[in-house]
This record gives sequence, structure tokens and C-alpha cells, in this order.
Amino acid sequence: MATNIRDTSSANQTETVLRTESLNVYYGTFLAVRDVWMDIPKNRVSAFIGPSGCGKSTLLRCYNRLNDLISGFRAEGNIYYNGENLYAANIDPVEVRRRIGMVFQRPNPFPKSIYENVAFGPRINGFKGDMDELVERSLRQSALWDEVKDKLRQSGLSLSGGQQQRLCIARAVATQPDVILMDEPCSALDPISTLRVEDLLHELKEQYTIIIVTHNMQQASRVSDMTAFFNVQTSEKGNRTGYLVEYDRTETIFQNPQQEATKEYISGKFG
Repeated sequence: MATNIRDTSSANQTETVLRTESLNVYYGTFLAVRDVWMDIPKNRVSAFIGPSGCGKSTLLRCYNRLNDLISGFRAEGNIYYNGENLYAANIDPVEVRRRIGMVFQRPNPFPKSIYENVAFGPRINGFKGDMDELVERSLRQSALWDEVKDKLRQSGLSLSGGQQQRLCIARAVATQPDVILMDEPCSALDPISTLRVEDLLHELKEQYTIIIVTHNMQQASRVSDMTAFFNVQTSEKGNRTGYLVEYDRTETIFQNPQQEATKEYISGKFG
């Protein structure tokens, strides 16, 4: 029987929240991502950059086991969350997704009120506390409370695109995760909304560990503490496999990368 992940939130933790060891990701016989080794530090923003098809989003979805829902998916190697193997037989994927939340590329509010968008996750997870307080706190954490506090019963779909994305962030934090994954969260937003979300990331990392996938290198340099550059290798048969080239502090990746491929990508020679 599947068991829940051990709650280590009050225990002494190492600085590494997620540890990836020798990870290979397959879809059927196709090797999508190969041999990833990486440690994600606590209360930092880590950015994944690289050309299309390099496995950034695939790896991101491995961290909360969303790839389990894709036919043919198979992971070899290990991913540890606070020391526990996320792919062990006794781990409940639903519990993984509560501890490791997700914000997608396009805002996807539920067709419910603003209040119910935020309350939905805690409610189905059996939250017994003060729901009004939790909703307000989550909306404040997503820098949305002042804009919606007088219209909580209105549909979340009535908000602007940038507001909808911050509502989705509020929905993610309402389940009180440890880690928040963001898959190109600003790609569908205007520049002003993008800056609001970027400012928000700096505040959220005080309480959460954040991983963001972005095609925008300037965004990665602005918001992240760590940056991972992924690239693609094409086989003779035309299969494209992603791999990790370099992972380091963001200023090192952008100012003094160790690999030539990283230098070329950062300088805009390809990608």
C-alpha cells in the first residue's frame, strides 16, 4: 500500500531539498533525457534554460511525478526529496504533488470563484483550519489580495491574464507545499505582469524552494540563484535527447561559464 511522504518540515534539513542522481527519462524506447545529476538547494530559485526539446519541462515534471500520467513514461535513476526516493514503490504520487506544487505555462484557473480556486486544494486535502484566513494568506503571498479582496465571489476567469497567473500561484501555495515548480509561468503574460511575477518570486523563496523553466535568459538572470543549462544531442536516426551541460550559481553561468556550449547559448549563437 502506498504511504505518505514523511513530514520533515519541522526537522533539521540539509540545504538540498531535491537530489537527482543518474536520471534517465524514457517515453517507450525513446530516451528523452539522459544522466542528470543535480542538487536543488532549499529556499532558492533554480532556473532551467536551454533550447526547445532539451528536457527542461520533462525534468521539471519528474519532480512531482506528473510524467506518470503520460503513457510509456519510465524513469531510471533516483530523485530524492528530503532524503526519500520519490519513485519508491511505497510513495503516494498524490502526496508528492501536494508537497511539490506546480504552476503551468498558461494561467488555468478553475471555473469557480476566486475564493474557491484557492480553497479547493486545501479542502480536498482535508484542511481543518480557518479557511478564510488561509485564502487571505495565500492571496497575500501571491500579491493579489489587495486587487481581489472585495470580489472573492467573482469568477477567477474574470481576472486579467497576469492576475489569473498569480491566482494560480495562490492556489499552489494554499496547499502549503515545500517546493513550487513553474513551467514558463510568464510566457503568456505582458511585460508588466511578468515583472509582477518576477518580483513575487523573490518574496516566495523566503518560504519555498522554487524551480522555474524559462526560455527567457534575461528572466533567468534576474530571478534565479542557480541556473542549469540543458542542451540537445541528435542521434543518427534523428532522435533528440536532452542532457545537462552545466549547473552553477547564476552569476557564474552568465558571466563565467565553464563549458563552451553554455557560452555559445548565453551569447545567442544558437537556441
